[in-house]
Amino acid sequence: MGRIMANQRQQLEQWTTVVADTGDMEMIAALAPCDATTNPSLLLAAARDSRYQSLLTQARSLAAEMGRGHDLTWCSDAYACLAGQAVLEHVPGLVSTEVDARLSFDTRATVERARRLMALYRELDVDPDRILIKIAATWEGIEAARLLEEEGTRCNLTLVFSLAQALAAAEAGTTLISPFVGRIQDWHVKRGLDIQHIDDDPGVQSVCGIFRTLKARGLETIVMGASFRNADQIRALAGCDRLTISPALLETLAADENPLTQALDAADVEPDEDWTPISEAGFRWAMNQDPMANDLLSDGIRRFAADQVALETLLSEEERAA
Repeated sequence: MGRIMANQRQQLEQWTTVVADTGDMEMIAALAPCDATTNPSLLLAAARDSRYQSLLTQARSLAAEMGRGHDLTWCSDAYACLAGQAVLEHVPGLVSTEVDARLSFDTRATVERARRLMALYRELDVDPDRILIKIAATWEGIEAARLLEEEGTRCNLTLVFSLAQALAAAEAGTTLISPFVGRIQDWHVKRGLDIQHIDDDPGVQSVCGIFRTLKARGLETIVMGASFRNADQIRALAGCDRLTISPALLETLAADENPLTQALDAADVEPDEDWTPISEAGFRWAMNQDPMANDLLSDGIRRFAADQVALETLLSEEERAA
């Protein structure tokens, strides 16, 4: 009897924790990842799916129990937490729940909204150790994460497009960062870049640089590559701490039995003990000098904010129909 070959998803899982990038609970159950991550876009897609309509009704009821049944922001947060609770029934690890993107430039409001999300999870009897609060990697968001981590609430800094964002988040003690790959590629291709080889992909290069720099400096923040356009980008980052991958690309990897090579290994990184923490001024200057990171961070926040508004509209329509 011949030896059964491990597929590329199985090979990847030797070195990297696989996270499902979807809000579809049935798909998460079928894929059986370690963790899952959500965002306003994924939650909006789930809210429009007839299979999950009951969560909208439950969200209004949960907000009402907290004395906030007619506050759409409370209802949307309740919906996000109910979705997170449902996801956790299908994964053994963590779920990320995002703070309203409209608060991305307000440290205090971000901290308060994160505390609200954690209070809702406690109301649902969800173990707080299984939650990551997801925040956009603005300077204000990073400072909010610093405060929350000091309180014991773990954070996932998202919309990371530059080394400056990654370093500031890691130096703030953030549990995890999500540097994006596909959106960086999109930005450069739109401006005429012809990528002939995966090693020339600027999104892959960005995550590789972030991974190696954080490991060299002994920063313990988990690097989770996100936003993939194709399986080659995932293969080129095999060995990254975590990768959050769409169901379609997870299926592509599971169908491929070709050998996969570990591309990133913290053990191969030379230590760098001679470095200076990034300041607010240094962070803002670095972002000012990086049109790609500046454009994509702003665009990501706008997109998530728009989907947040659309979700609140759905909840409002659900209330009127009740």
